[in-house]
Amino acid sequence: MKQKITKSIVFIITLAFISIGYSQTKEAKIDKLLNEKLKANTTGAVVLISEKGKPTYRKAFGLANLELNVKMTPENRIEIGSMTKQFTAVSILMLVEQGKISLEDEITKFIPDYPTHGQKITVHHLLNHTSGIKSYTRIKKLFAVARNDMTPLELINFFKNEPVDFNPGEKYKYNNSGYIILGYIIEKISGLSYAEFIQQHIFDKLSMKNSTYNSQSKLIKNRASGYHNRNGYQNAMFISYTLPYAAGSLTSTVDDLNLWQQALITNKLLRKEILQKAYTNYTLNNGEKINYGYGWNIKTINNEVSYEHGGSIFGYKSMGVYIPSKGTYVVILTNCDCISPTQLTRDITKIVIE
Repeated sequence: MKQKITKSIVFIITLAFISIGYSQTKEAKIDKLLNEKLKANTTGAVVLISEKGKPTYRKAFGLANLELNVKMTPENRIEIGSMTKQFTAVSILMLVEQGKISLEDEITKFIPDYPTHGQKITVHHLLNHTSGIKSYTRIKKLFAVARNDMTPLELINFFKNEPVDFNPGEKYKYNNSGYIILGYIIEKISGLSYAEFIQQHIFDKLSMKNSTYNSQSKLIKNRASGYHNRNGYQNAMFISYTLPYAAGSLTSTVDDLNLWQQALITNKLLRKEILQKAYTNYTLNNGEKINYGYGWNIKTINNEVSYEHGGSIFGYKSMGVYIPSKGTYVVILTNCDCISPTQLTRDITKIVIE
């Protein structure tokens, strides 16, 4: 009997060491990838890996401020750019769940004078970039107004008379204008500003205490400075955050983004069947899949379905990947728009789920 117990203990200890060694091997691979890409004396990044809701890797690299030689920490707040679209899409679905709007509502229901040229452009088309509306970030004269504070309607007026790229549902083309209109719809239906809606209905509800709608003038604790690298580092260009608005104006931390991802998984914000609309791989009028849902790209990594999205805004880039079959979430936030974390995040995800 004693011998059997001893053998069992040895077996358990052996399994534990194998597990630890396997984990350390993965960590070493991830460290190597990150150290090759991110240098200690330049701009930095924060990386978080969460498995089944629990962080298993949480590290910072490089500097949060080059001028003051301040090291990046996992607590630094970093602009997430177009990852903001996830929050906008979920906010719209919250209004859908409440019966206040429909995905098939035409945009003229909210903006009666919007020139649709006889076409039916719906909330659905805005969410998955199939509206055909020209993206305002592709309009050359945008930089002339980039520092101006604008209301959502003033921004919509800036692009609404541009020629359309195609008829609704004919093609997929990534489009920031659609998410500006969605932000305005949230405001019109809720009676709150977009920033207030996100704060009250998402950040406060989920205790995302280190996330906010960004501001150039407001003091934001632990904010990492943003940079360009154009034959040498430069401070990020000044813009008004009324410009990226509901398409890209949020700032957050990796810990808060993990709270966000876990809240979606556990249906704290939306019923499962409503959230699934965000994760559906939609099709064009001809039946061709677009590999995009509402605020998320729908792709695969190691033959596993992935929900992912990146972000890019002056001075910052971001990327988040979620593998639903594994419960794995990987997110990287960087403070230089010279560093793209997209492939890096996907490569790390491959290591985690292999």
